[in-house]
Amino acid sequence: MFKQITSPQNSFVKELVQLKEKSRLRKKTNTFIIEGLREITLALNGDYEITTILADSSIIYEDDFETLSNLLPAEVEIIEISNDVYKKIALRDSTEGILAVAKGKNLALNNINFKNKTPLILIAEAPEKPGNIGALLRTADAAGVDAVFIANPKTDLYNPNIIRSSVGCVFTTTIATGSTSEIIDFLKENNIQMYGAALTASVEYQTIDYKQATAIIVGTEATGLSNEWLNNTTKNIIIPMRGAIDSMNVSVSAAIIVFEAIRQRNL
Repeated sequence: MFKQITSPQNSFVKELVQLKEKSRLRKKTNTFIIEGLREITLALNGDYEITTILADSSIIYEDDFETLSNLLPAEVEIIEISNDVYKKIALRDSTEGILAVAKGKNLALNNINFKNKTPLILIAEAPEKPGNIGALLRTADAAGVDAVFIANPKTDLYNPNIIRSSVGCVFTTTIATGSTSEIIDFLKENNIQMYGAALTASVEYQTIDYKQATAIIVGTEATGLSNEWLNNTTKNIIIPMRGAIDSMNVSVSAAIIVFEAIRQRNL
C-alpha cells in the first residue's frame, strides 16, 4: 500500500509547486521535478537519482507503472496522488500521470571525462530561451556529440520547460556549465579546436576539418558571440545565407554545423 496525498493544500504538494516554479529553490535544494514516463526513464538511464515518484492512478496505465517500478531502486518513495494534486504540480496534462522528484548533478567542467581523444563538443553562450536550449540538447543527442557546454548560463538546466522542450535529452547528454573564460581555458588545456559561428571574419563552415578534437560555439540570435569568444577561436565560421536575412535560429544553425562535423567523421 502506497502513501496517498489527495489534497492540493498538502504542505509537500505546496513545496513541489514552488520547486517547479522557482529556480532559486531548485538550486538551493539541488532537486527538481520530472514529468512523464519517457523523461523519468531517460533520467534513470542517465544515472540521475530519483527520490520520489508521484503517480495519479486515474491516468497512468498499470503496465507503464509496473515497467517504471522495475527500474526504480528499492529506496525510492512512491506516493499515489489524486488528479487534483497531479494537475496542481504538473506543467502539462499529457505526461501519463507520472511525476518524479530527482537530484541534480554536479555540472562543473572538472567532472568532464571524454571517452575518446577527439571529442566533439557543442557550446552555447548565454542562451536564455528554454525552447532553444531544449532544441540544442535534442540536436546534441541526435548527433551523439560528446558533451554540451553552457557558457554564462542564464537559465538553470532543470527548468521544467527545458526538460519538456528537450524531450528528456537533458538527461542523455553530458553537460557542463561555466563562465566563458573557464570554458576557453578548459578547451585550450585539452587542445580542443574552437570554431565560433559568427558573421564577420569567417570562413564557410563546410571548409573546416572537424575530425580533430573540436568545439562548435554558438551565441544568441540577438547578440551573437561575445568578443571574448571571437578573440579566442581557432577560426570563425559562417553558414552562407541565400535569402534576405543573415541568420537562423540558433538550434538550426548548430544542427547544420554539428551534422557536417559528423558527416566528415564518418567518411
